[in-house]
Amino acid sequence: MTGALLIARAARPLRYLIRTPMLFWHVLVHLPITLILMSPPFGGIRIGDDRLGHCMVRWWQGGLMRVFGFRMRRIGTPLPGAVMFVANHVSWIDITALHSYRMMGFVAKREIAGWPLVGWLATMGETIYHQRGNQESLGGVLHEMLARLRDGRAVGVFPEGRTRGGDEVGPFHARIFLAAVEAEVPVQPVALRYGDGGSRQTVVAFGPTESFAANLLRLLGEPGCSAEVVFLEPILPGDAEGRRRLADTARMRIVEAMAS
Repeated sequence: MTGALLIARAARPLRYLIRTPMLFWHVLVHLPITLILMSPPFGGIRIGDDRLGHCMVRWWQGGLMRVFGFRMRRIGTPLPGAVMFVANHVSWIDITALHSYRMMGFVAKREIAGWPLVGWLATMGETIYHQRGNQESLGGVLHEMLARLRDGRAVGVFPEGRTRGGDEVGPFHARIFLAAVEAEVPVQPVALRYGDGGSRQTVVAFGPTESFAANLLRLLGEPGCSAEVVFLEPILPGDAEGRRRLADTARMRIVEAMAS
């Protein structure tokens, strides 16, 4: 066995030894503070152009990324106000990465609501849950997205519909873009890159049979790496006619950013 391999094997238990207490502190100490300051009357206090509650979500989620060893880097600027953010989907950590820079209500599969800690946090983060394969559920999701956009709020979606192995960006489902078309709001594509040039995408992604808990535990022991949240050129109302064109344009921009 080589020296490098021995060092690598010894480093993982050390990372668990350091990060596990950090995770417990972040959950048991920082989370209650966050929840208090998200609740009335504090959550609605304005800090510049944002609410204190939204600032606390960004603070807590950014801290969680650091606990897992991610070095955050934002490229580009997220649009303010009513906007649909669309991103490639790698793992559960994607929501945390995006929330660390911009508050948005995500569309996510209903199963996430039952995940330990993350499910509860997703609900607190204004997640819109969708039952896969249920057209009635999708109709309700689109109705809620449209209501939020017309109310001047942001929503976030993963148009691939599911996570993949991290080595490709799958086709985008066009129907989810209908809310942006009807609300006449911009769509801003976001590329999520883990590791230099996306070199750690497959490490961050779920394994073929890996559960949420197993993925979380594995990532807690992985070497630290960069996490780039790349806010790309938005697609303004009228730039792309129809939901299919919106989906194709958004995917093209994300694929190009992943290859750069």
